[in-house]
Amino acid sequence: MSAGIETARALALLITANAVPVVVGKLVNDRWAWPLDFGYVLPDGERLFGSHKTWRGLISGIVAATAAAELMDLPGWLGAAFAAVSLLADALSSMVKRRMKLAPGAESLGLDQLGEALLPLVLFAGALSLEPVQVIIVTLAFAMVDVAFTRLGHRPWLQ
Repeated sequence: MSAGIETARALALLITANAVPVVVGKLVNDRWAWPLDFGYVLPDGERLFGSHKTWRGLISGIVAATAAAELMDLPGWLGAAFAAVSLLADALSSMVKRRMKLAPGAESLGLDQLGEALLPLVLFAGALSLEPVQVIIVTLAFAMVDVAFTRLGHRPWLQ
């Protein structure tokens, strides 16, 4: 398979895993939004992950990435595992942001994109037939897409 197709499939998995939870959240509002951290508050007075990380988001991202992987002739398990790692890395970056006293949903350039992109790409580079330069390209492309769509999502007409 060509490097361009492999790169595009990896980027598609990342976007699917991370965008679907946001879209589902917009569509169903607070329904089924059980907190991933079960509401646990650390001694610093902040939630472990915050209110934006839910089981609904984790499950919907994994299901969507599984389906996307199958549509791209990749094993479903790869899409599921890739999404789980990406979304759990995103939850960990939220945990760091809570320790930094940033509000849920607050943006932190780099912290918001790197873990959720780089960790699954490095872990599954072999299964996705990605070379190191492709991992870097996909990470940077995902960061640009994420920043652009995050800014777009803050438009009043999309609220």
